[in-house]
Amino acid sequence: MTVSHCQDACAERSYVYAGLEAGTECYCGNRLPELSVGPEECKHECKGEKGSACGGVGRLSVYRVEELQPSSRKRRSVTYRGCFRLPENITHAFPDSLMQANVTVETCSGFCSKKEFPLAILRGWECYCAYPTSQFNLQDAVDSSLCGHESEAQKLAEYCEVYQTPVQDTRCTDRRFLPTKSKMFVALSSFPGAGNTWARHLIEHATGFYTGSYYFDGTLYNKGFKGEKDHWRSRRTICVKTHESGRREIEMFDSAILLIRNPYRSLVAEFNRKCAGHLGYAADRNWKSKEWPDFVNSYASWWSSHVLDWLKYGKRLLVVHYEELRRSLVPTLREMVAFLNVSVSEERLLCVENNKEGSFRRHGRRPHDPEPFTPEMKDLINGYIRTVDKALRDHNWAGLPREYVPR
Repeated sequence: MTVSHCQDACAERSYVYAGLEAGTECYCGNRLPELSVGPEECKHECKGEKGSACGGVGRLSVYRVEELQPSSRKRRSVTYRGCFRLPENITHAFPDSLMQANVTVETCSGFCSKKEFPLAILRGWECYCAYPTSQFNLQDAVDSSLCGHESEAQKLAEYCEVYQTPVQDTRCTDRRFLPTKSKMFVALSSFPGAGNTWARHLIEHATGFYTGSYYFDGTLYNKGFKGEKDHWRSRRTICVKTHESGRREIEMFDSAILLIRNPYRSLVAEFNRKCAGHLGYAADRNWKSKEWPDFVNSYASWWSSHVLDWLKYGKRLLVVHYEELRRSLVPTLREMVAFLNVSVSEERLLCVENNKEGSFRRHGRRPHDPEPFTPEMKDLINGYIRTVDKALRDHNWAGLPREYVPR
């Protein structure tokens, strides 16, 4: 953590102030705290920048983003979400508004960002700010031409353009440990590279409770996964990440969400992580060395045995396919939350969908463009795919998605 890292993060989300606490934590906001204290109470140096004040215990060092980052406005962006039919009760669905002649996307987005809303909605010269709700859930986009300027009557009467502002939807960001120890010890089990960290992000924001881990990863802890430092058997977390697949390790859990991902994608993701960390990409030399074929030969069998062992020894399972979670997030997440025996509002699930990516997603294309899998590797992996597909069906689960086998 450095002051500039925090300022950049807040600038990208259109906040005015950046506050740093305890040397490692960054917070953003548009209003200053009501109480101020002397600078001597902010004794912590930033972990990544000696000599810079990064707050203290329960103390924030607050920096103004715009004054220190004059180029931050250039990084601000809005994302077009589509054309939608207006809800019946606009006043109820859209809590704030701006009526102004010749209102633009930038004007509306800026207005809603300052009001700390994640959605900016345009209908003619009307600008509305909102959160996704059950009355306006962004599930049913219509033809964008219905919001076009050439059909002015329809545009003003029924339809609106929706834009995602850079502001984070904060309705689902509060998380805590379980107030009492869980009676059910639940695993979130997957092969490495199958999206376990992403699934944890979704579960934490949907339920409001931290997830734990069989391992300790300081990088994940620093990114907000506070259950990472808790002992994995504390039962203070809603579920526990594990990649283990031995009988003893499996039978320690009362139930498990078994997350499965296409092995071709999983192998590439895990190889990237091993070579370059959570967000990096393996270098060209890694792919071209003996390291890659050796990795495939040993890890492909693990992908198969991991699923087979959990099907065999798991006491109570929910099988979730990573691809289905990507494709149909809210219904799949609703099923996962129900399995965890947590009651969650629809608004919270929609908030999760609005914040679905989290902090650990590789952006852009990996630098290694050529196909990394040789015909021999494909024959090996496809054999394991067929084995796992049969095992799932034998246990009365749906088989693997057809896209797992390259055609």
